[in-house]
Amino acid sequence: MTWRSIARMTAGIAVALLGLLWALQGADLVRIEPILCAGECEPITGGSTGWLIAGIVSILIGLAVVTVPWRRRERQSSRR
Repeated sequence: MTWRSIARMTAGIAVALLGLLWALQGADLVRIEPILCAGECEPITGGSTGWLIAGIVSILIGLAVVTVPWRRRERQSSRR
């Protein structure tokens, strides 16, 4: 395994896990209290279709980065 494939797998898994969190928050299955606030800070109640869609897209992109082989095809010279 090369360092590029390890980096690609790490990045893909991180994007997929972040997408999973966003999708769960968008579906209102996970609620995280705000950590830092400026002014009156209240948690958003209810799900969000935008975050659900962003999460699903991120999961798909992360899985594609991990599973799809991104190999450069070597050009075969026509001179033999």
